[in-house]
Amino acid sequence: LLRLDYWLGSFAHIFAVLRNKGRELMVTVFIASIILIVSASLMFYIESPTNDAYSDISTSMWWAVTALTTVGYGDIYPITPLGKLVGAVVAFIGVGFFALPAGIIGSGFVEV
Repeated sequence: LLRLDYWLGSFAHIFAVLRNKGRELMVTVFIASIILIVSASLMFYIESPTNDAYSDISTSMWWAVTALTTVGYGDIYPITPLGKLVGAVVAFIGVGFFALPAGIIGSGFVEV
């Protein structure tokens, strides 16, 4: 693989894009962590009185990670109507938000 890069130089373009767009990518990571913390806290306070699966914030953060990345393992899920609504909104935000870095990196390749 490295010999191939020596002849083609393709990794240099990738590293240049990541170097040029590093600040924008770090902003998206920061926003993702804020969304993760807010959605986990919100779901904990909505679901913990009625759902024993949401026993602490760290469990709610696991739910938020699986909901934001739309993996949804099914090991923990909301049962109240408001929790289901928040879960749907978080899943839609996750789908849209994870497309953002792809657009940033794609625009970086146009600039390089």
